[in-house]
Amino acid sequence: MRIGLIGTGRIGSFHAGVLARHPEVGSLVVTDTDGARAAEVAARTGATTAGSVADVLAGADAVVIASATSAHAELIAMAARAGLPAFCEKPIALDIAGTLSALREVERAGSVLQLGFMRRFDAGYGAARTAVRAGALGRLHTVRAMTSDPAPPPAAYLPHSGGLFRDCLVHDFDILRWVTGREVVEVYATGSDAGPAMFRAAGDVDTAAALLTFDDATLATATATRCNGAGYDVRMELAGELGQIAVGLDERTPLTSVEPQGPAAPAKPWPGFLERFAPAYEAELDAFVRVVRGEAANPCDGREALHALRIAEACELSRREHRPVEVAEIPAG
Repeated sequence: MRIGLIGTGRIGSFHAGVLARHPEVGSLVVTDTDGARAAEVAARTGATTAGSVADVLAGADAVVIASATSAHAELIAMAARAGLPAFCEKPIALDIAGTLSALREVERAGSVLQLGFMRRFDAGYGAARTAVRAGALGRLHTVRAMTSDPAPPPAAYLPHSGGLFRDCLVHDFDILRWVTGREVVEVYATGSDAGPAMFRAAGDVDTAAALLTFDDATLATATATRCNGAGYDVRMELAGELGQIAVGLDERTPLTSVEPQGPAAPAKPWPGFLERFAPAYEAELDAFVRVVRGEAANPCDGREALHALRIAEACELSRREHRPVEVAEIPAG
């Protein structure tokens, strides 16, 4: 199988290594707006380089999109018009209109689009989903989700990121839906820009919290921060009438107990998302290869990104207007 990879930044470079090692990928061709970066990745992985996106699409069996977010929607549309299955990192676009436009291109072409919500392929989240669906916790009443980055991104990234709810917490919104099997109907969200001044300059926040109400009255909190110096911390706690479980709680969780008999600080806390979710990233690309080969159903199609984005949009509206927002207020298509 010949796979085209568009974008060789941090996540694209990682994907290149995974694809180059995959037994079903016979050749990999990469491109990037930074030609030197694409050449370096190609040399390291044994891939070949292409001078343009059109050159990548020509002759490919499928395409993996890991470019800048602003290019995702158009690249998805190009792949669809070429009749190629596409895997794309989240998001499709930073707004509802752009997301819907790209989805219409995919649906018009009858092609495949798999979204990169890698937490769906993490063993812990998978086990939590199984436990909830099997009724092991009884009636689920409370869920707590969090994403804490160890350091802020570069200042130049913020104006193009879409903000903390769309860029970061959108992963939590997706995985909350996936694990619980329920839909969010109302949100109440707030944020703080008390950290580095670059967040205020970008009109963004460095820390945020949202209270989510599901369609079965289960309550969830979702929090995020860009300033968690202890390390990269992504967790979920689920509490029901019969039991309580946690995802992301292990010897590398950057959390220290101050109880006399509590666990000490981790010797090697998680430094970032690539290390924490490396197996999940590999699993999602393996799933994509199997989808392309006709061996599996699409595990995360484009509509899933739309659902998560609508929750993020509702949270951003709630933050700005200081009020509860029903997700139904956000257009669905």
